[in-house]
Amino acid sequence: MTLSNRQLEIIDAAGKILTSAGVSGLTIKNLANEMGFRESAIYRHFESKEKIIVAMLNHLADTMDQKYSEVTSADAADEKFTHLFQKQFMFFKEHPHFAVAVFSDGLMKGSDTITRAIHNIMQVKVKHLTPIIEGGQKAGIFKSDISSTDLIHIVMGSVRLLMFKWRTADFKTDILITGNQLLKVLLQLIKQPN
Repeated sequence: MTLSNRQLEIIDAAGKILTSAGVSGLTIKNLANEMGFRESAIYRHFESKEKIIVAMLNHLADTMDQKYSEVTSADAADEKFTHLFQKQFMFFKEHPHFAVAVFSDGLMKGSDTITRAIHNIMQVKVKHLTPIIEGGQKAGIFKSDISSTDLIHIVMGSVRLLMFKWRTADFKTDILITGNQLLKVLLQLIKQPN
């Protein structure tokens, strides 16, 4: 998905509003005020608030896909695993409004399009995490008595809970520190004992 510079500016402004005022505060009127535009200027770039949120989520999926693709340079599966999630934590620390978009209560109610966009973000993670877990199992680094699918669910569920807690705590903790602590615990759980 290719967005114009103006559309990216609108997404960033929408993210600021989501962070400060939540989903209910994200209106076209508030967005126009934030950007110093008329409402009609917003509508030239996006048809609705839903389209803005979907564009934000799709942009996140594309960005994370690109960042996760950079992980392939690490040799061992446990290093790839760590680097993949560290990229995620760093990105969200620099752009917390994306965490708000993904973890906002009520965001998915009544919108199949938004639900699909959030599902797409999860599929991007699965696409990159699956070969790391399966490669680690084949190399004897990760436990093989638990299916790769189950390991992925355990890992992604744990990381999702951490991200949700970080978001509901208004980003007051350092996601890099708590994220790295969680990664150490997850690696203890999924690695083969020495």
